[in-house]
Amino acid sequence: MKLKIAGGLLLLMLAVSVAGQQTEPATKDAKDDQPKPNAAGYVRPTPKERRKDFIDSVVGPYALARTVAGAGFSTWRNSPAEWGGQWEGFGRRVASNFGRNAIRQTIVYGLDESFKLDSKFYRSKKRTFGAKIKNALLSTVTARTPGGRRVFGFPRIAGTYASSIVAYEAWYPKRYDYKDGLRSGTISLGFNAVFNLFKEFIKK
Repeated sequence: MKLKIAGGLLLLMLAVSVAGQQTEPATKDAKDDQPKPNAAGYVRPTPKERRKDFIDSVVGPYALARTVAGAGFSTWRNSPAEWGGQWEGFGRRVASNFGRNAIRQTIVYGLDESFKLDSKFYRSKKRTFGAKIKNALLSTVTARTPGGRRVFGFPRIAGTYASSIVAYEAWYPKRYDYKDGLRSGTISLGFNAVFNLFKEFIKK
């Protein structure tokens, strides 16, 4: 078990190290920092915009709201039962959710920067019902290259599963293990698809 925890933490440290490296050369001309859209209308965010998106994904209002809401639901279900159903248990679940999200977003950001990918969700340019559904589901498991082409989104998948496994091995009650982390990671990907659908059809 300790080896698994060490492996997860090693992956996290690797992601943090990668995230701290600048993978695109800085330009002195401000115009060079504003890439032009490609034929599909995709514009790769600047390094500054990507860093801001990363910070918002960890401590932004939307991220914190999801963290608290998830903790509230788990407290109502009293899951895991060892943490209790009162305020102390709620606090532990908030801390747990925050930790998992911080690990996940750090890994995603680090791998995105390392491989010059963009895992951010973008609403479909096509406004038909089918196009929205397709875009929301595909965005869960794909990322964008600098040219806007969709590729396998391994940063988000790696971040989702790694953060779940580390959480279940490191600070969840002893009866949990990496298998529970794998199941939780799969569920998290499913919820991510649901959130993408929400953003496609409801969120402005």
